[in-house]
Amino acid sequence: PPDPSASRELLQSVVEQGVDLIDTSNSYGPHLVENLIAEALWPYPDHVVIATKGGLVPSGPGRFERDGRPDSLRRSCEGSLRRLRLDHIDLYQLHAVDPNVPIEDSVGALADLQNMGLIRHIGLSNVSVEQLTRAEMVAPIVSVQNCYNVVDRLYDDLVSACEKNAMVFFPWFPLARGHLS
Repeated sequence: PPDPSASRELLQSVVEQGVDLIDTSNSYGPHLVENLIAEALWPYPDHVVIATKGGLVPSGPGRFERDGRPDSLRRSCEGSLRRLRLDHIDLYQLHAVDPNVPIEDSVGALADLQNMGLIRHIGLSNVSVEQLTRAEMVAPIVSVQNCYNVVDRLYDDLVSACEKNAMVFFPWFPLARGHLS
């Protein structure tokens, strides 16, 4: 951001006003936003839940490649833990399914991290209903985060699946960067 100090102040302000979920990704910045969150909020208030994502790696200026290999996800999680100054991440989400890696392998790596106590809950982002179903066969999934707004209803079936399974659905791009207004 052009003014990191203002970003830290905003983060502190929203938490003071009752926001209790901070959702980020290691790819935002990359790494910059996780560092800003820790600078602004650490030590974290007890009521704040930190969610982050892994599975995208920089491949050039403003470009990212999907990387769902288990070893890469482990490294991404460990990096997020360091940057966020946490001993565990409340919600760790697979940012995007890697077409070259079976989702079962990626989610299996997250389940291993969960068993090690490094993450509490597993979530998915940018998935289909079929991918969600396959992932759930490996580990409990608590949330899905896909693009969704009043004009983009591509994932209505996924929203219904989440509702049916009492799973959280986080829409990203819910206001379409103001284009909807």
